[in-house]
Amino acid sequence: MIHVIAFYLFAAIVVCSGALTILSRNPVHSVLWLILAFFNAAGLMVLLGAEFIAMLLVIVYVGAVAVLFLFVVMMLDIDFAELRAGFVDYLPFGLLIALVLLAEIVLGIGLWSAGPIELAQRAAPVNPEMSNIQAIGALLYTRYIFLFEAAGIVLLVAMIGAIVLTHRARGGVRPQNIAKQNRRRPEDAVRNVNQPVGQGVEL
Repeated sequence: MIHVIAFYLFAAIVVCSGALTILSRNPVHSVLWLILAFFNAAGLMVLLGAEFIAMLLVIVYVGAVAVLFLFVVMMLDIDFAELRAGFVDYLPFGLLIALVLLAEIVLGIGLWSAGPIELAQRAAPVNPEMSNIQAIGALLYTRYIFLFEAAGIVLLVAMIGAIVLTHRARGGVRPQNIAKQNRRRPEDAVRNVNQPVGQGVEL
């Protein structure tokens, strides 16, 4: 009984938080509602026995992505009045995309329920004595090891590309000479001037 109550509680909060993420006028509030939705989705994953997915939701999405969204929204100078002015113009297009996504979800659920696959064969067999994280690790580092390594290489290339683009040579910028700064003596940087009273300092 407690599992059913917890499921409906988490599910209701996820749905309400998702709706408030879209309907909130303040982008900062939208990100905070999104974080709440992630936390409750992690609770649903725990109830389903997928504690690894729950941990990913909290660490990756809440700890990295949502916080990044929050800092970006707070640091950017966004004209929210201009964004709200064009909301009505894009409303029909957004409704069309929402209907297409809804049709795809209904079609996927129908194919999943009406397919010839038996219910016991819809999920990969898992050893009952093995935890969820151990099963994912065993499958990831045996059957999908090459795909896992390929994903790591792609992320490494993306990181190196971001560093190269950030440190590219730019014109009109004074470079920093670390060796010259270390060789500088105090008398080279400070000048003592005995200036008479009432007269300004000449630079």
